[in-house]
Amino acid sequence: MTHSILLLPGDGIGPEVVSQARRVLEHTAAKHGLSLSLTEGDLGGIAIDRQGAAYPQATRELARQADAILLGAVGGPKWDGLAALERPERGLLAIRADLDLFANLRPAILFPQLASASSLKAELVAGLDILIVRELTGGIYFGEPRGIRIRDDGEREGFNTYVYRESEIKRIATLAFELAAKRDGRLTSVDKANVLEVTMLWREVVDQVAREHPSVALDHLYVDNAAMQLVRAPKQFDVLVTGNIFGDILSDTAAMLTGSIGMLPSASLNEQSRGLYEPVHGSAPDIAGENKANPLATILSVAMMLRYSLNAAAAADDIETAVSRVLDTGLRTSDIADVNGAVVGTVEMGDAVLAALS
Repeated sequence: MTHSILLLPGDGIGPEVVSQARRVLEHTAAKHGLSLSLTEGDLGGIAIDRQGAAYPQATRELARQADAILLGAVGGPKWDGLAALERPERGLLAIRADLDLFANLRPAILFPQLASASSLKAELVAGLDILIVRELTGGIYFGEPRGIRIRDDGEREGFNTYVYRESEIKRIATLAFELAAKRDGRLTSVDKANVLEVTMLWREVVDQVAREHPSVALDHLYVDNAAMQLVRAPKQFDVLVTGNIFGDILSDTAAMLTGSIGMLPSASLNEQSRGLYEPVHGSAPDIAGENKANPLATILSVAMMLRYSLNAAAAADDIETAVSRVLDTGLRTSDIADVNGAVVGTVEMGDAVLAALS
């Protein structure tokens, strides 16, 4: 079988980190006997400049045909003056909705070599391995009606609609239970069921799904307590599942526990396990083109792609082991540098991972 892979380098440092991840993907595929067909497309600001839309029709057609997609980053100050619905970030929302990428998987894993880079004490985060499962295509980001209106008294008022259907909650909860069953068997559902009717339903449905997964221990936390607990004692968690807006906030909080968002991959999956894979860092336009970006999050996103969409767990393990070996040597990009490490650039870090794979 030949797997169709779409590369979307995007904006800012996106092309630089995707370029290194592509090298790793091609090398690993050859090593493990995987047949790939790679195509490139435009998404975000570069797509606006070239094709007049953040998610142009040409990219839409390529995305719908792909088995998996690797994205760099979208956005930058160049496009800040555009209307909200025309900005690069709308392209990312559009591709998620178009492909029904309802499940965002955000691991927060702290490589032991980087424990000192965390803002928390090393003993609190050493060995950290959390998976946040975020519902991605529903909730307040997509609810209608939305907008800004003029009240009867002449004052402007912004409004958004927070809505989840039972079926949307059930499918994200089911996936979270399945993932937890393959890990440590613990799942924490995060809501605000004490004040929000949407999350009252969320909790009820999650409890119903729990009956189908008796091997997984379930508990519930309000989102404010969950945020506090992530900072107080993060290693108490295994898998967390939550809605779109809460997941957006908590996953970034968890990311900082690991020392640098330059190390963190992510996956967004549909019900057929076709996915969009991307580093969680942004486009970092201030360092674009300077060979300073950390490519490891994008390289680790390739590992997630191999694991979840291409069913190539051994190849994924190979990449993750290679990254760990590189960190063992003391090589660091500037975002994860310490006094004892050797600071290298984007290309040099890619070279090091390829050498470790060999």
